[in-house]
Amino acid sequence: MPIATTSPLARNDQLDLADVRRRVTAIFIGSVGNLVEWYDFYTYAAFALYFASSFFPGDDPVVQQLNAALLFALGFIVRPIGGWLFGHLADHYGRRNALMLSVLVMCFGSLMIAVTPTYGSIGIAAPILLGFARMIQGLSLGGEYGTSATYLTEVADEARRGFYSSFQYVTLIGGQLCAILVLLILQQVFLTPAQLKAWGWRIPFVVGALLALIALVMRRNLHETDDFLAAKKRVMRRESSIKALMKYPREVLLVVGLTMGGTTAFYTYTTYMQKFLKLSVGLNDNQTTLITAGSLIFALCLQPTYGALSDRIGRKALLIWFGVMGTLFTIPLLDALQATKSVLVAFLLIAAAWLIVAGYTSINAVVKAELFPTTVRATGVGLPYAVTVSIFGGTAESIALWFKSIGHERWFYYYLTGLIAISLIIYVTMRDTKRHSAMGKHE
Repeated sequence: MPIATTSPLARNDQLDLADVRRRVTAIFIGSVGNLVEWYDFYTYAAFALYFASSFFPGDDPVVQQLNAALLFALGFIVRPIGGWLFGHLADHYGRRNALMLSVLVMCFGSLMIAVTPTYGSIGIAAPILLGFARMIQGLSLGGEYGTSATYLTEVADEARRGFYSSFQYVTLIGGQLCAILVLLILQQVFLTPAQLKAWGWRIPFVVGALLALIALVMRRNLHETDDFLAAKKRVMRRESSIKALMKYPREVLLVVGLTMGGTTAFYTYTTYMQKFLKLSVGLNDNQTTLITAGSLIFALCLQPTYGALSDRIGRKALLIWFGVMGTLFTIPLLDALQATKSVLVAFLLIAAAWLIVAGYTSINAVVKAELFPTTVRATGVGLPYAVTVSIFGGTAESIALWFKSIGHERWFYYYLTGLIAISLIIYVTMRDTKRHSAMGKHE
């Protein structure tokens, strides 16, 4: 009888299909964990309108939100420590181990917020404990960004690296969207505003802790990246993460420069926008939640579209698009948004802003990963990014609310525009990392 054989071409097709499945599975699991981490982190911002009065007594809602925003910013202060710590773990002991630890730490921080007593029960200890829990979450998230950006970039094939890595911001925005959707469901279906303020705000933090445990179990099945395994074989003795990073001062400064405008814009149209619609535009709670959710869905859809576009035309063109359009139209967009009383117009204006901001958000992770060799990539992506986000992104909401509290809200529009203009200078002068990438370099 003739023996059935598989042709070399068929075997290659099977191998290619298996490789694609392996990559897609890794990206899916990595992205799900990233979504859970960002859900846990953003739940604080989404529910601050309800729990701020429980931790900060007083009659002025702007001041209460400002105090809550300051603790939100506190979570960013420790992000550089997380970027360094988890970057070190990822570069020395593997991306998978660092990703598992980061989601476990986030679980603890979320659970702590869920059970923290109010100011009426334990006094000043309440906001102190809340601040400590936010620091734990910030430590976790500081490590999550650099490690997940590195992992998603390394498991992607070269031709689709921009598309695959864009899913970091798909899940990042998706995490905030999930927090908003949980808020919407609690508002519309299960709880009254009084119940939400009294105890209902604790529910999403419990949900977040449980989801983090599920993500931890899923991440146990992640495979290590080929880049890390190859670098581990070639590099026998490894330097400290900081010492190794100092060999790339230009790349570190590039990360800082290209991030500062983008991260401030991102947090303006995500965490701060919910408060802006309520306190400045004058919309009610339901309208604010619906517009925020709708704009996040729109932003989420833009990420892979822009990421795929960067695989065709390069990363630099999209960054310049964000820099030019953000410099020209940030002030007109925010002025028009503050003046409108229409829910539809407010949504369309925020959607227009996202058409601009997505030029940065969709590809910033892959651009940073393409700047550094494998042995220092997670630290190089995570640490300078975390420092920049702590200074500019994490403080965006606090600065905006402070300008509003002193009667000069419009000053924030100029502040944001100035930062985007500075980043534009970096975008114009830097090389396109798609064509000049350090991917595959191990030292």
